[in-house]
Amino acid sequence: MGPRVNEILEGTRVLLTLSIFVYASVSDLRKREVSNKVWLIMAPLALALTIFQFVIFSPYLLPFYAISFLITAVLSIALFYAGAFGGADAKALMCLALALPYYPSYLFQSSTIIVSPVFPVSVFSNGVLLAGLTVVYAVLQNSSWRIRTGRKFFEGFENESIGRKVLVFLTGYKVKTTTLEKGHMYPLEDIVTKETGESERHLLVLPKDNTLEGTVKRILSAKREGRLQNEVWATPGLPLLVFITTGLIVALVFGDLIWILLRLIFV
Repeated sequence: MGPRVNEILEGTRVLLTLSIFVYASVSDLRKREVSNKVWLIMAPLALALTIFQFVIFSPYLLPFYAISFLITAVLSIALFYAGAFGGADAKALMCLALALPYYPSYLFQSSTIIVSPVFPVSVFSNGVLLAGLTVVYAVLQNSSWRIRTGRKFFEGFENESIGRKVLVFLTGYKVKTTTLEKGHMYPLEDIVTKETGESERHLLVLPKDNTLEGTVKRILSAKREGRLQNEVWATPGLPLLVFITTGLIVALVFGDLIWILLRLIFV
């Protein structure tokens, strides 16, 4: 088997990864869930293709393959249990480590691209950086709302800390309460009734899926009872998998965005 076969196998691994990730991203964006069947299909295919290629052409890379997967798995599981990751995100990164443990340099022959030796780490960092750009959108939305209404951002939240207000301002914006009924929006505030019968509003920095339904019900109930105005803080909660997929494409074409930025700043 010659270099051409090696190139075909590497191209197949890249194509498999991109196809599965794009499909999973679309599913996550539409339904906010990805079937486990997607990863059950990708994992064995990626493992078989990579092992076959390494055994035939690069057996010396097999130990690195194991190390790359181990590092990615530990990172994914840690972030999942820390609440920063969804299950699909963790499975996606681990499947990525099975398919592309290192940058496919044999296929993309470029001496200018810089990535982490553990390629999934660069993909993940790209995804996080791209997700961070949503802050710009939130700031623009909030600025537009302030100009349009002339109201203060945090009326009714005078007792909340400045840190919480800043985080909510950077990650969310005001939406109509009826928008919450349509789904795919995570409230960044909650309202509770104290023993005295008074209502008290709190800002939520890290909204969670398992409490989403209850929070939305309390907000809508408070709106119907006149205890709440028609707008609340919320975040679209875009699936991280969409940004990870975009980060994968960026990593393949341009490399690690963090290294690119550092090189622009210091070189």
